[in-house]
Amino acid sequence: SGGMHWRSLNQGVRVGLELTFEDNGPGIANIEKAMEPGYSTGGGLGMGLPGSKRLMDEMTIESTVGKGTTVIVRKWLKK
Repeated sequence: SGGMHWRSLNQGVRVGLELTFEDNGPGIANIEKAMEPGYSTGGGLGMGLPGSKRLMDEMTIESTVGKGTTVIVRKWLKK
C-alpha cells in the first residue's frame, strides 16, 4: 500500500511542483542499480525510476528493505 501527495513550490522567483510517492513495500535493496535503464525486479520494462529522473528537475529516493520507499520529484517552471 502507499500513496501520493503533491504540493506547489514557490521559492522566490522559482515556481514548481513537488510530488511525493510513499509505499510500504519491500523496499529497494540497491537504489543505484534500480536507476539503471532496463533493470527490473518486478518483470517490468525497468524504465520507471530512470524515466522519472529524466523528466524531472530533481529526484530523491529513500528506501529501507522490508519497510518501504519514498520518492520525491520536483519540476520547476521554465521562464
